[in-house]
Amino acid sequence: MLTLQMLRLMDLLWKEAGLDLRMLPYGCLATGDRSGLIEVVSTSETIADIQLNSSNVAAAAAFNKDALLNWLKEYNSGDDLDRAIEEFTLSCAGYCVASYVLGIGDRHSDNIMVKKTGQLFHIDFGHILGNFKSKFGIKRERVPFILTYDFIHVIQQGKTGNTEKFGRFRQCCEDAYLILRRHGNLFITLFALMLTAGLPELTSVKDIQYLKDSLALGKSEEEALKQFKQKFDEALRESWTTKVNWMAHTVRKDYRS
Repeated sequence: MLTLQMLRLMDLLWKEAGLDLRMLPYGCLATGDRSGLIEVVSTSETIADIQLNSSNVAAAAAFNKDALLNWLKEYNSGDDLDRAIEEFTLSCAGYCVASYVLGIGDRHSDNIMVKKTGQLFHIDFGHILGNFKSKFGIKRERVPFILTYDFIHVIQQGKTGNTEKFGRFRQCCEDAYLILRRHGNLFITLFALMLTAGLPELTSVKDIQYLKDSLALGKSEEEALKQFKQKFDEALRESWTTKVNWMAHTVRKDYRS
């Protein structure tokens, strides 16, 4: 719930600054120590299911860059498709920045969903503040945030190259990051207040250091933006590692079904 509350706060701060990134922090209500209610987001599917339904071979599904765009085209056409891609572009920017700042881990293809209207959103926030999963001492997630080429394929409407649409998407990410950074002390204070709440990944002041680093609070705004640009480039450059992880997840999912 803490992560969802932070996503709502980010959404509010962005909107106050005139930036609506079409976030979807779905409702969640705790009813007990290990029980609660979660809002069902209708007309949405996981990236994993969208990819699986696009291919007869599970191992190849994660590498089908056309799957997501074709899925949106299946439910939208003409102006509706343009609106869906706009929704996808803005929401993808929002969740890229939010997941980087909060250090959200375990971002496999069943933890990212898309509505038929184009809105992308993340679910299942069991790992935050850079506590990424590892196996045999090797981190599964080796990118600052999830930004794959099939996402870019949607944003650019299937076009190749460094298009104007991609440039706008990147600018949205940078603007969103700087807005959050200007409220960095608010996030630090809110997380500090939760230190005694018993969250397994937020138990000491050291855990909050991830936030200070991701927001580059000890640097100038120019230096912080340079850091984020480097992380953006890294996320895209190393996105092949994400696809390999997604392939393994998809194969395992298909085998179990």
